[in-house]
Amino acid sequence: MGSEMCIRDSYNRIIHFISCIIVVKSNTILSNIQLFDHPNYFRKDLYTSMNTLTYENLHETKKHVSFQFPYNTYLCSIPLDFTQVPLHWHNDVEIIVIKKGCGIISVDTKPRVVKAGDIVLVRPGQLHSISQHGKDCMEYENILFQTSLLYSADSDPRTVGYFQPYFSLEYELPWLFDDTCFFHEELSSCIDAIDDLCSKRPDYYELSVKGHLFHFFYLLFSSQGTPVTFNRDKSLDKVKQIVSYIESHYTEPITVQSTADYLGFSESHFMKFFKQHLHTTFTSYLNGYRLTIAARLLLTEDDSILSISERTGFNNLSYFNRLFKKEYQMSPRAYRNR
Repeated sequence: MGSEMCIRDSYNRIIHFISCIIVVKSNTILSNIQLFDHPNYFRKDLYTSMNTLTYENLHETKKHVSFQFPYNTYLCSIPLDFTQVPLHWHNDVEIIVIKKGCGIISVDTKPRVVKAGDIVLVRPGQLHSISQHGKDCMEYENILFQTSLLYSADSDPRTVGYFQPYFSLEYELPWLFDDTCFFHEELSSCIDAIDDLCSKRPDYYELSVKGHLFHFFYLLFSSQGTPVTFNRDKSLDKVKQIVSYIESHYTEPITVQSTADYLGFSESHFMKFFKQHLHTTFTSYLNGYRLTIAARLLLTEDDSILSISERTGFNNLSYFNRLFKKEYQMSPRAYRNR
């Protein structure tokens, strides 16, 4: 199912958003249907202007949403838009709605297989990643908004008291809601209603969007019963240090030893820690990160393949070509020209 769908659609979707977050132009709010039907969606020049959030800042500080109404939504696809979204975090709330197929989403380094209909909630500051499940394809709607859309320090104490403990990770809250969840249908209805509003954008639609979001979180919070303190794994702070170190030094000849030294770990302890929390080896993760950036550069810049390989930390062109073909099932030149 997955491989056939990938072959059928791959040449129709030549847009490779390498970051999980695609920053749509200010005030542009698109529904999942609008985005793929938009006549300019696959123009390379438009794609370049939209892809303003680069991979060179995994701890995302760039704002994904407009100031006037901090809410954006858009469709993404794995692996047609990108093969993976490596670990990152940001200060926005993110809701991921799986539309078709299946894939793997990890929140705070805990991976789960997700399928069509599933809803994922990522709270501010939580590490998360998205990757392909086998050869399957996955389409998903990505929703981002700032907490200020729902409450601020000036909000009534009751509203602040409801949201603040959950969004500051003080309280436990599940992050995956599938069809076994008794209120899953209601959650989906909230998202569908918001998508419809953002597509049509009638007068005062923002008020209704906020109303549906309040109901969405009412369903989540009220289902939890008595709040439970969230005992967040302190090792996640070390994982963030690793991710930040790699994104700052991927162009350099970094090694297991240099990264272990940075963290104050022995080499053996670091390798064990990395495998335990990132579920792969350091070398595989680093190569995957470098290849993801290289793929973006091939589509957005005119530098030679040799230059791009060197800029992304590969000092051997043959090695780069071999890894790239293994990851993308085509050579860097074919990837750029398709």
